[in-house]
Amino acid sequence: MRRDKHSREWNEVKTNDSWAIFKIMGEFVNGYEKMSRIGPCVSIFGSARTKPENKYYKLAEKIAKKITESGYGVITGGGPGIMEAGNKGAHLAGGTSVGLNIALPFEQHDNPYIDSDKSLDFDYFFVRKVMFVKYSQGFVVMPGGFGTLDELFEALTLIQTNKIDSFPIILVGTEFWSGLIDWIKNTLSEKFQNISIGDIDLLHLVDTEDEVLHILDSFYGEYNLSPNF
Repeated sequence: MRRDKHSREWNEVKTNDSWAIFKIMGEFVNGYEKMSRIGPCVSIFGSARTKPENKYYKLAEKIAKKITESGYGVITGGGPGIMEAGNKGAHLAGGTSVGLNIALPFEQHDNPYIDSDKSLDFDYFFVRKVMFVKYSQGFVVMPGGFGTLDELFEALTLIQTNKIDSFPIILVGTEFWSGLIDWIKNTLSEKFQNISIGDIDLLHLVDTEDEVLHILDSFYGEYNLSPNF
């Protein structure tokens, strides 16, 4: 009797897993349909816990405003903190402001600066990350936590392994990122040789909105922009 009960429970789990495929497909289809219409965009990442009075919140807002005025839209994770600052800068500049929302404990809620027709909700992190990579022409990565690092290294891995075309990955904040850059260079590359020395060149480290825009414009030249895969 106990074996039959466990067998039924296991079969129910397998059935639920199979039906989840359709929900996942639905998120991909909805995301592709909406994101394919937005035009060239840059994603801005950073901590949801950053307060409006923080210098990096203010800097993210300036960066978003600057790149929006230069013809790019802005994509964020749709929540508070740095994400809100990115959407706010784009909104105030009259540009495209996209939010890819996901429900998280304690910190995630959509911010009021996302364009009403460009706010998407996701249940699956991996579907959301595909949208960031597929429809971004650059990543601007502000100080953040595990989620920010996850998105950063996801993009680095895909570019390093030639799964997607290269695009600018810009780390903002020397005081925050320099230790990580040193560790990647000295430990990952030189001491243990776990990455090639040239892989460090995938990252740009800056401190101002003008530097961010210069890197984007230098990379794309005459704005020959397209989805990444």
